[in-house]
Amino acid sequence: MPELGNWLLWLASLTTAYSLIILIIGIRRGRDGANLIASGNNAALAAGGLLTLTAGLLFYNLAASNFRVEYVSHYTSRELPLFYKLSAFWGGQQGSLLLWAWLLALFTVAVLLIYQRKNLPTLPYVIAILMAILLFFNTLLLFVAPPFALLAQIPANGAGLNPLLQHPAMAAHPPLLYLGYVGMAVPLAFALGALLSGHLDDTWVKNVRRWTLIPWFFLTMGIMLGARWAYVELGWGGYWAWDPVENASLMPWLTGTAFLHSIMIQEKKSMLKIWNMVLIIVTFELCIFGTFITRSGIISSVHAFAQSGIGPMFGLFLVTTTVFAVWALSRRVAALRASNKMESLVSRESTFLMNNLVLLGATFAVFWGTIFPLISEAVRGVKITVGAPFFNQVNLPIAMALLALTGIGPVLAWRRSSTENLRKQFAGPLVAAGAGVILLWILGVRHLYAFITMLLAIFVTATIVQEFYRGVRARRQSHQENWLAAVWQLLVRNQRRYGGYVVHFGIVLIFVGISGTAFTSHLEATVRAGEAFAIGPYQVQFAQMQFGQDAAKQWMAAEVRVSREGNFLRTLQPEKRLYVTHEQPTTEVALLSTWRDDLYLVLAGYEEEKQAATFSAYVNPLVVWLWIGGWVMALGTLLALVPLAPRSVNVHASKKPRRTPRLAQPREELIATD
Repeated sequence: MPELGNWLLWLASLTTAYSLIILIIGIRRGRDGANLIASGNNAALAAGGLLTLTAGLLFYNLAASNFRVEYVSHYTSRELPLFYKLSAFWGGQQGSLLLWAWLLALFTVAVLLIYQRKNLPTLPYVIAILMAILLFFNTLLLFVAPPFALLAQIPANGAGLNPLLQHPAMAAHPPLLYLGYVGMAVPLAFALGALLSGHLDDTWVKNVRRWTLIPWFFLTMGIMLGARWAYVELGWGGYWAWDPVENASLMPWLTGTAFLHSIMIQEKKSMLKIWNMVLIIVTFELCIFGTFITRSGIISSVHAFAQSGIGPMFGLFLVTTTVFAVWALSRRVAALRASNKMESLVSRESTFLMNNLVLLGATFAVFWGTIFPLISEAVRGVKITVGAPFFNQVNLPIAMALLALTGIGPVLAWRRSSTENLRKQFAGPLVAAGAGVILLWILGVRHLYAFITMLLAIFVTATIVQEFYRGVRARRQSHQENWLAAVWQLLVRNQRRYGGYVVHFGIVLIFVGISGTAFTSHLEATVRAGEAFAIGPYQVQFAQMQFGQDAAKQWMAAEVRVSREGNFLRTLQPEKRLYVTHEQPTTEVALLSTWRDDLYLVLAGYEEEKQAATFSAYVNPLVVWLWIGGWVMALGTLLALVPLAPRSVNVHASKKPRRTPRLAQPREELIATD
């Protein structure tokens, strides 16, 4: 049965190569190559089907514990629950590369099914580019990291999945990140297809917006779940350590966010055409860079794979694709010159451009901090570690600027904003911010960055609420609807705009959650049974220690009773586990979460002779709003992506509609296409 997997990989690779070659020939023949292009498209569909069968076969071998397959024996065991057996698919090098190839093939199939009948002139170029990328990954699977390699001797049991990966968040985190990484190949293919074909109008931008928003959504959710996993599984009290692999996922998210804002300027004003090409190229290359540093072994990370020969091949692929993209762009620079110019610094396009520059500044800071240890080692022979203090010091001011622009940019007018427009848009939010200053001072917030963050959060929230209120009010006045119906119709008619506002509100909540780190409390305490210690408003009493074991692990759990200001809340059980197969200890954090703060308890150790337990305790204020903000961002993205209602067709379109004076139109009608 596993031998079938190797044959399927070979067939998928040959089919991919055929598709690429025949598409190139068909493109070069022009109109005479239509049949060849159709054949190449069909081969791309076949490659998707073959890789789906390949992936299904690996899932089957993992579920069946077929330890004859080397990959299965390395990453599963008989006692492992089925859920984690299946998630072992992306737990190792070979499986994660197969996941990359499989997802890319599925994205290609989706592109073909959507555009094959739409006579899109750039489609053959798009599919050819996707096939070229897929061929690289297929080659790795065949010659460097085969997922169906067999063992000479079949072990009685497998090694099992790394205990740190046995968590629901980590089961979902990698495939979500891969959907983001792989999905960015599609907008890159559309951009390069426009460059190679010479069809440089704004059609590619209109096609590519959703294809960028989809992987951006998956990247967002993957990053959030990764932060959640780090928070509850690693036991260090935080959720973001500026680890190189964490940084690798953040960088394409930053540039992808910049691209999503920048293409709006090209759609509206036919500007920043070269800039947008550069942004999507950089975003894709950062996705490959992230995959490269995860697999090359050149960096040390809890997220990274061991050092292997696959790293240099990724490095070569990164250089090759960058050179090709730059060459394709250089050929069309003259044709991509903007037809319009920025008319005013006080306009929506100028703030979106500033937003781009801020995001690129953050990307460069993260990139430099990530690669600096490698540069220092290469130049001086000493690897200088760049830690969280550097990243925080550099990125905190950038983050403040980004949050401010989140509130300013979307409410400004295109081209230029008049003084009256500025007064109308910002009078209310500035009053709210002024009230926020007084409130924060009364509450005792004195930390500079926390104060600024919360103040800006109030300002941005006020702009969002104001926009929703004005839109709903306009609908009620023009359509005599109740409040609920007006909100629904506003969302249906302006999903892109108001979905963006919801995403922005999610970002505000994330910033609020992050600001809570300024007030974190930490305490290490050693107590006997019956004794208690206090941290912040909480009292923690150690009741007893419990011990146990099963086929996979040994464990000890401390039973503690938690009170707040004298009122009993809950019994918690922080644990220490030792997984026998891996001889690896893990920490199971105990959490008590409220809207105000988290009590975060770690069992650091136990002295049996003294019957005393040592706890590492944290009080993390406002952290729950970080996770809520992530879900709000997801909701806003889906609101912008998924149609809430079918588009209505005007059966009286042939009749000339009665024109309404522009100034009399409700605001939400004027912004319907924003």
